Amino acid sequence: MRNFPVTTARWSAHHPWRAIIGWIVFVVLCLGAGIALGSNQATTRDFRVGEAGRAETIAEQAGLQREPTDHILITARQGPLAASSARAAAADIVAAMRRLPEVNRVGAPVASRDGTALRVPVVLNGPELEGKKNVVPLLAQTEQIAAAYPGLRIEETGSPAISKGVNDQRDDDLALSEKITLPVTVITLLGVFGSIVMAAVPLVLALSSIAAALGLSMVASHLLPDAGVGTNMILLVGLAVGVDYTLFYLKRERDERAHAGGRLSGEALVELAAATAGRTIVTSGLAVIVSTATLYLASDVIFSSLATGTILVVAVAVASSLTVLPALLVKLGRRAERRTAKRAGHGRPRLPADRRTDAHEPGRLLGRLLRPAQRHPVGTLVASVLLMLGLATPALSINLIDPGRDTFSRDIPAMQSYDRLTAAYPEVLVKHEVVVRSSAKQAAQVRQGLIDLAGRSQSDPLFASTAASNTTNADTALATATGVTDRPAEPIIRISADRRTAVLELAVPHPAQDAKAVASLRHLRENYIPATVGKIGGTEIAVSGDVARGQDYVQHESGTLPLVIGALLLLTFLMTLLVYRSWVIALLGVLLNLLSAGAALGALVVVFQGTWAEGLLGFESLGAIASRVPLFLFVILFGLSMDYQFFVISRIKEAMDHGMPARQAAVEGIGRSAQVVTSAAVVMVTVFAAFVFLHLTEMKQMGFCLALAVLLDAFVIRLLILPAALRLLGERAWPGRRGPAAGGGAHPATVVPFAETVR
Repeated sequence: MRNFPVTTARWSAHHPWRAIIGWIVFVVLCLGAGIALGSNQATTRDFRVGEAGRAETIAEQAGLQREPTDHILITARQGPLAASSARAAAADIVAAMRRLPEVNRVGAPVASRDGTALRVPVVLNGPELEGKKNVVPLLAQTEQIAAAYPGLRIEETGSPAISKGVNDQRDDDLALSEKITLPVTVITLLGVFGSIVMAAVPLVLALSSIAAALGLSMVASHLLPDAGVGTNMILLVGLAVGVDYTLFYLKRERDERAHAGGRLSGEALVELAAATAGRTIVTSGLAVIVSTATLYLASDVIFSSLATGTILVVAVAVASSLTVLPALLVKLGRRAERRTAKRAGHGRPRLPADRRTDAHEPGRLLGRLLRPAQRHPVGTLVASVLLMLGLATPALSINLIDPGRDTFSRDIPAMQSYDRLTAAYPEVLVKHEVVVRSSAKQAAQVRQGLIDLAGRSQSDPLFASTAASNTTNADTALATATGVTDRPAEPIIRISADRRTAVLELAVPHPAQDAKAVASLRHLRENYIPATVGKIGGTEIAVSGDVARGQDYVQHESGTLPLVIGALLLLTFLMTLLVYRSWVIALLGVLLNLLSAGAALGALVVVFQGTWAEGLLGFESLGAIASRVPLFLFVILFGLSMDYQFFVISRIKEAMDHGMPARQAAVEGIGRSAQVVTSAAVVMVTVFAAFVFLHLTEMKQMGFCLALAVLLDAFVIRLLILPAALRLLGERAWPGRRGPAAGGGAHPATVVPFAETVR
């Protein structure tokens, strides 16, 4: 394994065209296999957790599962709603929707209490998650009917229409993020290499790695279903690590080239880079894969999709760095040599890039940033750690929620319609579903128990009244004029064909994340059910619905968080220990990763849990953090931080293996790696920060948190805390070390003292 990067690079360097064509074929085959097999999308049952998931499973087994339902809302554009026009529009809607093959059934029009609206419920065919695909013809039909009644506002909303709107918005957002990310990445790479061709290499390899990983993810989805977030993860991480790995390798090859001064062939230079940066890329890639794999312990389809996408794109990015990249470097090296020889033959000076005599200096700015840790390590360490702990402190007051439909952007037309629908019909905002399974002989007793339960809930202001006696005169007038009724007088109870399962629907006039909605769920589970249907022996009872889904999901994640974080810390420690044989370095790496993750999480709470930054970042505060963000942050950040950690520590160990004392080696290694680490960090920060401009609040939170975490890791951890700590620890950071390692492997670039630049 130790010689694998060198062996692979050697073959690639000596057979460049075979390696390049082989890589193109590999990418095409991956994409072709993925397209041929298609993607296996997760179904509703894959998302089920907790009591809510159990309730939905019972209901599905009885044929009473939740169905994808939209509502066609009819209101007046100005003034009161004209009964005749509303009646004609409702009739046209009912007739048109019944003709569509995507429609299962159309309900009778329902009048609002105040007589200002009519709604027509439409149930689509297929499972709940398929609604966003099947709803397209319905939206087109609604738009046609709306054009025929210019005096009325006729609009469609509901879970299918909203899901399609969210998907469309997410696609537009991702396109915007790419427009932001790619130019900044190119500019950063141009600043590092000063060459358009060399800057294009990392970008091309990253994009080709993403393409191959997308194809492989489609194949993998037939083993682990895709929750719809795998593609986003591949794009997010793929560009970051793809550029990083290539950047590490390219930078090392340029260092070796500068040191060799033309004495070594391109093939030899590539082998030297493979012996150092290549090995580091392999070990750091494995570390990212191992740490990301802990997401599978969350037993959640969303995190499994995130893990699969990340693992695949990291593995492909590592493979590209070991195979096709050496071939490209050899071809580009020969091209540069021909250009240099041609210029020399014409008596012209060498290109500016060829005159760089010291490829190791980090630059004036980075040198100044490193100086405090070298001159005042104690003060720098204390001040930096206190800063990070101060940033992390607000994380102690974090409030987690599962963002639901009510948190989506109001730029989506279906969400604007949803607000008007729920204002006129508060009972459709949120529903609890009480599912009871019993014997067929108990069906009548269960039904009566559910009626009693509904009666108790109606006297509770936390629940929406559905009694017909509450109708207003205006409502009755509209119902009479249109020939429709306002709502059923009895509670909605659905009973299976075998009479063994019953489902009671209870309306709640509060958003699912609202404290009152959560309180209504608690009252239902702890008080009303035990006092009514819960008294019937031999029954199985569970509650689902929008509120229960969110609450049970957050509880499930909170329960798995300690397991995942514990496994993450342990594996990160063991990976570093295995590679560098120092428990001090391994422990230090874990603590530093915790520090940067905690600081980013604390800053996230300050920004997104409050309201002061809403206008600045363009979001509406949820008063909480999306429950998936903390776990996502810890796992992804730990994985990505291993890139920086391994690259920096490998340079330090390399200097020590050639006889340099530990304190001086720390200065040397960090100084040598500073430019490439900060350049890689700029690329990562750009990729993640682009997500702050998206509409979805959860994506904003993830992008902000990861961008800040990487920024803190690259500039505070790697330039201040790590060098200060290693300078103070000295040889104690490497217990058991007895001097330079025997053999030393392939000869790296000569150690040129960097310590002078920070004195």
